[in-house]
Amino acid sequence: MKPLLFLDVDGPLNPYGALSAPAPPDGFHPHRMRPAGWSWPEPLTVLLDPGHGTRLRALQRQYELVWATTWEDEANAWIAPVLGLPPLPCVDFPAPAVPGPAGTFWKTRRLLAYADGRRFAWVDDDLTEADELWARRHHPAPALLLQIDRSVGLRQADFDRLERWADAG
Repeated sequence: MKPLLFLDVDGPLNPYGALSAPAPPDGFHPHRMRPAGWSWPEPLTVLLDPGHGTRLRALQRQYELVWATTWEDEANAWIAPVLGLPPLPCVDFPAPAVPGPAGTFWKTRRLLAYADGRRFAWVDDDLTEADELWARRHHPAPALLLQIDRSVGLRQADFDRLERWADAG
């Protein structure tokens, strides 16, 4: 069985930390979106790199891709089409977000439960050593947690690491 690849949107795919920069990171283009939960008068600006879609589709040979984002199924309506991805399953995150134990990110326990003993990789901008330690202690299968810089998003080195990790499994 393929490992899961949990994908966060804001940070890895949308380097929102670069929105105030003079120019977006190479390959990223601004898109104006109005997901259902967006209540401000102006559309949300999201930076996306269409090349990520190509790289993620290539990783589908090795992984089962799953949205692990507060966009939840809205990622299929707004993000997937821009990246050329098919609809993906998504982890349901009940509101409100409850802080995790031992300094872990609030998504961590939910993703380990969703993985249900399967190998997984997870790309997110809010990961810390506490999440890695929690996964090692509470998840029976190997897990790769990649903390992504929210100002640059996923880079080729991250895709290479995901590919090597899946091959090594």
